[in-house]
Amino acid sequence: MFQLPNQTAYYKGKVRDVYTIADRYLAMIVSDRISAFDVVLPRPIPYKGQVLNQIAAHFLDATKDILPNWKITTPLPNATVGYKCQTFPVEMVVRGNLTGHAWRTYKSGKRELCGVLLPEGMKENDFFAQPIITPTTKAHEGHDEDISREEIIQRGLVSKSDYEQLEKYTLALFQRGKELAHQRGLILVDTKYEFGKMDNTICLIDEIHTPDSSRYFYLEGFEERQKNGQQQKQLSKEFVREWLMEHGFQGKEGQQIPTMTDEVVQNISARYIELFEQVTGTKFQKQELTEAEMLKQLTIAIQQLPLNVHS
Repeated sequence: MFQLPNQTAYYKGKVRDVYTIADRYLAMIVSDRISAFDVVLPRPIPYKGQVLNQIAAHFLDATKDILPNWKITTPLPNATVGYKCQTFPVEMVVRGNLTGHAWRTYKSGKRELCGVLLPEGMKENDFFAQPIITPTTKAHEGHDEDISREEIIQRGLVSKSDYEQLEKYTLALFQRGKELAHQRGLILVDTKYEFGKMDNTICLIDEIHTPDSSRYFYLEGFEERQKNGQQQKQLSKEFVREWLMEHGFQGKEGQQIPTMTDEVVQNISARYIELFEQVTGTKFQKQELTEAEMLKQLTIAIQQLPLNVHS
């Protein structure tokens, strides 16, 4: 934990350390900690923080013409400094395919998810005719919960006019994400966006289109695999969850986290780097960072922020 200039709060999340600066800015350090099934695993994954932070920065820059976002600068490969926004208490989950939670709901016989009606006759991983938005509540502890558009507005979590704008932004961001993924030979299957307000303007916050918040399929062979009823080749954090499940762990009470050997840790690290290169189309540059160097670079970035701006 650092002590940064004008620091007014500190929050340690599962995988990120967030510093509030002068009650107006955030310095977010993406650690190498890794979580699955809402549990932080015992060993960090080398370079994971750098991978996630740089993918998020890449896509925040690639979507800032759609709406403003919280990012000001990335002084370190694993850290971003940006605006503190008043967060909406919902996450906007958008799905282009019947996959994951949506498929599990469908397979159980239900034909409605978060107030959205699902058509009959679909197979796992089929495309929806149009992307669907299946929001969740934003839980500080425990699991996020599915919620419908109507319930969000009715409960006053988000005003009707703001929610309608969030829907428009969500679909526009997803469309851009799909176009960028297609250029890289990928399908952006589903993802989640978080939004906040800064001086009454809606902004995109947090990470975007990273493997921790999104699911990608490989485009090549997708149709053939669908036709043959085969599993899709995917690019996401799912491989970590699959490894844990193979070793009898799903985050349930009484279950032991399997031993993470050096080989397992290195394999996960290599997969994250592969993800970075596939998604961004750029070569990953490993950077060894000392705490002293991190503190120095963060301090310089924070000292350049205007602190006398009226909130």
